[in-house]
Amino acid sequence: MRLRSALPRRPPRDMIASAGGAAVFSLSHGLASLALPLLALRAGYSGVDVGVLTAIAAVSQLLIRLVLGKLMRIFPDWTLIAAAGLLLAASNGLVVISTAVVPFVIAELLQGGARALFWTGSQTHVVRRAPSSVGALATVNFYSSTGLLFGPVLAGVLSERSPQVALGVGAGIALVSVIPPLLMDRLPPFAKPPDRPPGGIWRRPGVDAGCWAGVSAGAWRGLIGSYVPVALDQARQSSSTIGVLVSVANGASVAGSVLVGRVRRGAWLTWSYAVATLATGAATALVALLAGSVWGAGIALAVSGLGAGVLQTVGPAIATDAVHPEERGEAIAVAGTFRAGALFLAPLGTAGLIMTAPLSLAMGVMGVLIALPVVTARRLHHHVRATPEAGRGAEPGHAPVDKEMP
Repeated sequence: MRLRSALPRRPPRDMIASAGGAAVFSLSHGLASLALPLLALRAGYSGVDVGVLTAIAAVSQLLIRLVLGKLMRIFPDWTLIAAAGLLLAASNGLVVISTAVVPFVIAELLQGGARALFWTGSQTHVVRRAPSSVGALATVNFYSSTGLLFGPVLAGVLSERSPQVALGVGAGIALVSVIPPLLMDRLPPFAKPPDRPPGGIWRRPGVDAGCWAGVSAGAWRGLIGSYVPVALDQARQSSSTIGVLVSVANGASVAGSVLVGRVRRGAWLTWSYAVATLATGAATALVALLAGSVWGAGIALAVSGLGAGVLQTVGPAIATDAVHPEERGEAIAVAGTFRAGALFLAPLGTAGLIMTAPLSLAMGVMGVLIALPVVTARRLHHHVRATPEAGRGAEPGHAPVDKEMP
């Protein structure tokens, strides 16, 4: 017997609210991702300090993601998205008041928590009634990435005057992002499946590949928010130029999400996963070496962003399509946990490397590590071939889900 979704077709109001909320929140996040490291540098923090501060933001993101699977069985996803906007507003506003160490650390922790709640809540919301997880995630990633595209440009322009001005504007934008979640459809919290397979969900075929995709995409994002601006600043690029170059990376990420959103077949998802992982790692490894050239750095950032955009869409899609519908929130949360771990370790690892090696070599090493998860592509390929329903929401031990809406 084939099961049909118990949720009705997604109304236009909900689609507009989801897209608008993603764009506004990400605009504030994109602004902060550049303004925070620039503010730290202007306030006298060293390059190592910037890496450590960025890694701190990933700590709270990691800790919150560890419990999000359980929280989504208690709270509706729209409440998580609204809370994310409040946390981001508080984060941006705090460093406007003071750039001392304690306020800076608290601001980074709040930003990490906001990112965890937003990404998990928004992605979970859109896949629950979607005929295609890849397509739904590509849509929300597209609108999120538009904010990340224009945010750094705005931050670069405003930071010519002062990074604190940029972050003050970012705090106001984050407050506006609280409004769209209030207009979203009130979907119920997840229920625990009665016949849940034993063991950790992250070990299941398909989910594991989604987690490793999150590792590569998360490491890339961690470097974009920390040592990419540092490398460009050390190469004597202006704040405005840095903002444009970071936006090039984010713009390419938009393109990657859009392109992979058209992919439906499992075999093509596997190839997309493998190629994107290699491209992200190889291009990231070259960014610091090419930082003195606007065109060279721009091309490297564009290629790395294209690959990361594919991975941040394919990863959660592979994970959610491999589990029971009531486990989709948990699958997205666990894939996000791996992403948060990489967000923490990539800047921290780079900070450790540059204590004994040039930044160009340190980022080269990180690029190689970003590409390493490509070795899991073969296992994913075998899983897709051995599981006819893979990529369509089926889970061993559960009936496949009919994605046709009633």
